[in-house]
Amino acid sequence: MAANASPNPYTQVIDLTSKSQRKARRDEVGTLEAPDPPLDEATLESLPHRVEQAVYAAGWADMMEVQKKAIPYMLADRDLIVQAQTGSGKTGAFLLPLFDRIDPEKEEAQALILTPTRELARQIKEEFERMKLGTPETNQLEVALLYGGVGYGPQIEALKGGAQLVVGTPGRTLDHLKKKNFKADTVHQFILDEADEMLSMGFLPDIEEIEGYLTYDKRASHMVSATMPPKVRNAARAFLRDPGFLSLSTEQVSVSAMDYRYYLVNPMDKDRTLERLIALEEPESAIIFANTKKEVSYLQQFLSNQGIAVDEMSGDLSQRDREKAIDRLRSGETRMMVATDVAARGIDVSDLSHVFIYDVPQDHEYIIHRSGRTARAGKEGTAIILATHEDEFELERMAKAYDIELEKAELPEDPADTATALLEDRRRDSTADDETVRQFLPLVDQLAQERPELLATVIADLYEAAQAAEEEAEETAA
Repeated sequence: MAANASPNPYTQVIDLTSKSQRKARRDEVGTLEAPDPPLDEATLESLPHRVEQAVYAAGWADMMEVQKKAIPYMLADRDLIVQAQTGSGKTGAFLLPLFDRIDPEKEEAQALILTPTRELARQIKEEFERMKLGTPETNQLEVALLYGGVGYGPQIEALKGGAQLVVGTPGRTLDHLKKKNFKADTVHQFILDEADEMLSMGFLPDIEEIEGYLTYDKRASHMVSATMPPKVRNAARAFLRDPGFLSLSTEQVSVSAMDYRYYLVNPMDKDRTLERLIALEEPESAIIFANTKKEVSYLQQFLSNQGIAVDEMSGDLSQRDREKAIDRLRSGETRMMVATDVAARGIDVSDLSHVFIYDVPQDHEYIIHRSGRTARAGKEGTAIILATHEDEFELERMAKAYDIELEKAELPEDPADTATALLEDRRRDSTADDETVRQFLPLVDQLAQERPELLATVIADLYEAAQAAEEEAEETAA
């Protein structure tokens, strides 16, 4: 551990290297307890110098609540499970202590962070790179970023070059371990980000195998996530040694500054409804979530045809294309992105004002991960859900499970629909016969192509006259 780190009085060396022992720990019955003994919250003044300077380098005037509460335990190398709202500053909570626990003079891997997605791994690296500029010492720290879809060369070079922090996805990290590109016996800080996803059955075998390479006998391990289902809490016993459970969101994991609204729509009208809502909301930037890659591609093409600058992101895109799409959204080059749940975890875009949930997620927890892309770090945001009548019951269950204040909203009247109805009424009441009407059809076609504003003016006058008559009738009735 770092040269300036004090001995850890809490660490217990427990052998969890065998699969049978890990399974036994997972199957233990019981609840996780709050950290004991408890520690006081951190303040800027109480932080080690390098950690304090990393806060300032990140551009923060002060720490967020989750950071104040969690950092003291991590600085003390006490195993910890942290559950906190998405967008609450969890990444900073586990990155900041590393500037004290990692020794810049040792060119060897000392910390390993595992994430479920390549995008999240990349963002963690970028955040660490920004923080490390705080002091000349920490500016020497290097990061090895390990994920699939890209070449091995730069990753091997970073590992062989003595990167002190390794950030990766499970598959590629395990690959490097097996090929002996990555020697993990010096790793004494082990972090699972988005732990609920990492300990799902899809990742669990790889995580177990990776953990077997971490032989440092007094390793500190931490898990963080917005949601922490009971089965994940039990699985955590296989990797953590008597962890404290620090929950800042047991009763509410949704973001308090979030405005949740849903609209009941006909499945055949969802695309047009989405287009209308985008026009009404005028989001500064937004992510639109759909359940399938096919739906993502359709919506990207549909919205592009309406003149809306929008990218798409799904598992079908190469890593390079996915990174370019995120960069365009962050820079403002594009205003919107349509995505599958590959973007529901980890995509952090400053000032993302809206999330549109085009399809209600099949996994209830993803209502939190999707909506959590906005209203981050104390900012406000809006989550808009398009639900069919078949979705409504499940949506209400999700809201109840995660204490979401969900408003059922009515779509405002569409002027185009009203104008069409007025024209149909006028046609029925017209005294012109069919032959006379047919004489003007060529002119209408020509005007629609060459002078559409003339036709639009006639329709607008008809619409406004009807609106004025309706308002007058309401005032008379009142």
